[in-house]
Amino acid sequence: MTEQSAWRFSDDRGQVSTAARRPVRILAYIQAGATLWDYGVRSEGIFGSGHDGPTPDPAKAGGLPLDSVDYVGAGGALDIETLLRGAPDLVVAVSYGGGQVYGLAPDTAKHLEEQIPVVVIDVGRARGFAEIGERFAELARSLGAGSAAAADREVAAAAQRLREVAAARERPQVLALSPAGREEVHLARPGMWPELRVLAELGVNVIDPAEGPGASWSTVDRVHAARLRPHLVLADVRAHATSFDAFTAAPDGPALWESARVVPWNPEPLCGPRAHARFLTLVADALEAVGNER
Repeated sequence: MTEQSAWRFSDDRGQVSTAARRPVRILAYIQAGATLWDYGVRSEGIFGSGHDGPTPDPAKAGGLPLDSVDYVGAGGALDIETLLRGAPDLVVAVSYGGGQVYGLAPDTAKHLEEQIPVVVIDVGRARGFAEIGERFAELARSLGAGSAAAADREVAAAAQRLREVAAARERPQVLALSPAGREEVHLARPGMWPELRVLAELGVNVIDPAEGPGASWSTVDRVHAARLRPHLVLADVRAHATSFDAFTAAPDGPALWESARVVPWNPEPLCGPRAHARFLTLVADALEAVGNER
């Protein structure tokens, strides 16, 4: 393409994608597709990661109309023929650093990019949540999205309320986790998760697990986790995670966690403003309820 191309976008690898016209048939990683939908941009198709199965994960899908968006699969089911079956004119993917396309085998990603523009947005720990959201906003605007000013105001209002709630209470302890069966649980290291860093910046007391193995998670047994005595639990609700109810269903489970209030948490969050405002509001409501109970 020439400098006069009708559409161009520089992604987080520094690679410039161009097309003779604005892309309209978008295939996106499910998190990216749900985020673009939050900005008003529809994806024709979505794909999952190796954690996902033959149907889309509702926790990652956000408000996507799953009855009309083509889910092409996940993991080993994703080959070039499958990815291109809907004739997309743009693929939107995410990366957790290093520019590697998350959810696709490196060879598959390489051959895909030889045939179609691929835009990669870095959603890893190297940047703040607002920066990630702004990159999606820039992409959405390039694809025809309108102003998100009203949604941005929702985020600002939700953030201010959470800041006030966190400051008014006796610093309730918040623990973000992902159960792995009934005996083990992954505790999130908040500094490694952009959305959890936002909570800390707003004054929420997010528990940081002890140092040890695991860059993003600390894996411990459920008794060890309960000893942290969180007042509020942010529980992973992705389909491949054990549900918090199942995790606490062991004979001593209810007694260990009976004082904790639970808020659903998606570690692969939608990075759009409306979804972020909803999450901040959920946390504020839960902290307020915890404060009233103490």
